[in-house]
Amino acid sequence: MKGSTLYASIQKRGLHLGLLPQMAAAANGSAPITLDHDLDVLPRTGRRLTVAQFADAVDDLAARLAAAGVRPDERIVIHKSANADIWMLGAAASRIGAVPVMLSPALDAETIAALMARLQQPTLLTDTAKLDAGLAKEDLDHLTRRVLIVAGERAGTQSLADLAHAPRVAPVVRPIDEAAVITHTSGTTGLPKLVVHTPRTQGIRLVPQWRLLALMRKKDTVAIHIPFVHSRMVAAMSLALLKQLPILLLNDSDPDSVAEHFLAHRPGFVEALPNSLMDWEDLAGDPRRPFASVKVFSSTFDAIHPRTMSRLLNASRRPGALFFQIYGQSEVGPAVGRAYFRTSAHKANGRCVGWAMPYGAARVRVVSRNGRPPSAKNPGFIEVAWPGLAKTYFAEQDRYDANRNGAWWRTGDVGYRTKLGCLHMLDREVDMIEGVRSSLEVEDVVLGRLPELSELVVVPGPGDEPTPVICTTDDTPLDPARWRAAVTDFPQLADPVHIPQAQLPRTATLKVQRIALSHQLQQRLTDTA
Repeated sequence: MKGSTLYASIQKRGLHLGLLPQMAAAANGSAPITLDHDLDVLPRTGRRLTVAQFADAVDDLAARLAAAGVRPDERIVIHKSANADIWMLGAAASRIGAVPVMLSPALDAETIAALMARLQQPTLLTDTAKLDAGLAKEDLDHLTRRVLIVAGERAGTQSLADLAHAPRVAPVVRPIDEAAVITHTSGTTGLPKLVVHTPRTQGIRLVPQWRLLALMRKKDTVAIHIPFVHSRMVAAMSLALLKQLPILLLNDSDPDSVAEHFLAHRPGFVEALPNSLMDWEDLAGDPRRPFASVKVFSSTFDAIHPRTMSRLLNASRRPGALFFQIYGQSEVGPAVGRAYFRTSAHKANGRCVGWAMPYGAARVRVVSRNGRPPSAKNPGFIEVAWPGLAKTYFAEQDRYDANRNGAWWRTGDVGYRTKLGCLHMLDREVDMIEGVRSSLEVEDVVLGRLPELSELVVVPGPGDEPTPVICTTDDTPLDPARWRAAVTDFPQLADPVHIPQAQLPRTATLKVQRIALSHQLQQRLTDTA
């Protein structure tokens, strides 16, 4: 069966995560999947699998979950140490008709407990590391139906390792418009919301991205470094499996490790978090040229700065190399996109996040905030409409409905559209600062002028003044004269606050939590008063 046939089947019947590995194995079971780490749940599997072995491992894990008592329609929280087995366990749960709830390893025990209370006694699938880190102190007897661990022993839990050789079970196909996978929002403004995806919505989201992978004329390796729990990971893995491409799954973002794996596997397509790509910028000058083979860089989740795109593209030796940025969010999937090329990325307007993608993709509009037409000086609310919108927030229908206006979903971002139709995203509404048109725009410009900066975030200071928080490579002090020269276009900025990059509060997808950072500055003032 060809990938195009599988894709057509998914568009008709929806994307069922539990069926996908077996479908991909039937099409091309010999395609390789390489990991940069061992699987916690199947440590003897090794780091190199074929798609056929991958599919068999998912089927094995599905059998173990069934033997542990997990049943169709049941919600199963998967919260464990970061590892590719998170995706496999999600697929295994889906295969037996359960609804995997993918919760980030970055979330603390208190947050996990609050989300499980909302989920009304789900099964919890975790590991001893998370239990020891604080989860065991929560009231799991009342919060969960049962607690499973991937390996090891803990009182009151069932280990999947003890259920090896459980009898295989027939797959269960969930209704196309019922919950199939639940993920969560970034939590930049409080407790994350639980986003409900269906087979139909997951399948629809593949449509515009299927065309992007068509740019690859040969079977290049696809390197993926995004959180294994994220809804974006569902799409990324699904597309690579459907296209029957070799896959490299990266858990470690350390630049030296990434370089070694890129040199060994020479990926043609790289999808990674924006902040990881920023961390990899210095590899552009590595004489071994680890990015030489890359034809397409792709990113979503957060703003990507022109400096980062330019450095990466200039490190590729492939003719026509491009950086494809996708603007979207968990609730809407991919909304708009834009390609950048090495000859122009360095001078691109980073706030232009793209145009509506063809082939049945999302519609986008900008709605006035104050009765006046949206423009660069008067940005409006960005809204998205298409059948790929998430179905609801679990147990928070009112919060979902508050953002929904008929077919349209309000993203929480503000921006405007140019006469040519390009969507400019200026800021999150909650992050807007009086006197600053766009914090992200300031960051784009100044980062492009100061290569010694590894991060720059503009947030309200203790007096609500726009305050740049800067991080530098190796925490090297920044030359004040160079800073003043770089920010001459932005006289409204306060003096910069220099902190180690490790102190930036981040979400599970490495977005800087701007509100929390602003609170840190306020606390800093209080502590020194």
